[in-house]
Amino acid sequence: MKIHLVDGTYELFRAYYGVPSLISPDGREAGAVRGLVQTLLMLLREEDVTHVGCAFDHVVESFRNQMFDGYKTAAGMPAEILGQFGLAERAAAALGLVVWPMTEFEADDAIATAAARWQDDPRIEQVVICSVDKDLCQMVRGVRVVELDRRRKLLLDEDAVREKFGVAPRSIPDYLALVGDAADGIPGIPRWGARTSAQLLAHYGQIEDIPDDSAEWAVSVRGARGAAASLAQRRVEAALYKDLATLRLDVPIRESLADLEWRGVHRSDYLDLCDELGFASLKGLPHRWAEES
Repeated sequence: MKIHLVDGTYELFRAYYGVPSLISPDGREAGAVRGLVQTLLMLLREEDVTHVGCAFDHVVESFRNQMFDGYKTAAGMPAEILGQFGLAERAAAALGLVVWPMTEFEADDAIATAAARWQDDPRIEQVVICSVDKDLCQMVRGVRVVELDRRRKLLLDEDAVREKFGVAPRSIPDYLALVGDAADGIPGIPRWGARTSAQLLAHYGQIEDIPDDSAEWAVSVRGARGAAASLAQRRVEAALYKDLATLRLDVPIRESLADLEWRGVHRSDYLDLCDELGFASLKGLPHRWAEES
């Protein structure tokens, strides 16, 4: 069997920017939730989708904001999308999915914890991370843990991650620390572009093993002296950025593998939500209803 771990935050944003606005009968914006319901039901129709967990950033801020003032916040995000997070979690739960709403941690941390927990389970053929987040590439392992871009139908296994970034999955936090990640507010280290970072990390594996003196580097890169000096002066910052980019594997997920098995849509919860939000056309979309006790 496979486990599909869905980045609900990404799917909600994708829907927000990809589908028309829809105002619920009580005046709330609900277009993104409508799109989320549709895309999740499409996923659940696929034959190999049997065990699913869906993680959301219940609040945008996390413990990382206490580590670094520049880390991403909700500032600048449209109120129309922020107001749909709670509804999105309700919708996913009504669809019968295990939902992880993150407050202290981030959705990526929940997905990483779940991937690490079940990646070596002999019952599991493959863990499929449904996201396009660069951070989550650090969890890819061979062909057993992969990242799936559902929109483009692009699957990243370990070889594909190496081809895309030039480094092994385990070096992704180091790579993001050096190059930076604008989406998360990580500025990176000056003079360390994607090419230089990939070449050095492909050889050394982690920032800590890169010598301060470029004369000691086993890899020849353009601008080596300036890059080495920049890193030598900013080791503390680089270590912080790496910590920010490293996903946590200790999120308190209580569900068992059996709990993740999808048994169908909860009819009453789903139909009530459709009535509440004005999703009349979606009422007949589920292909399986859960057996309610």
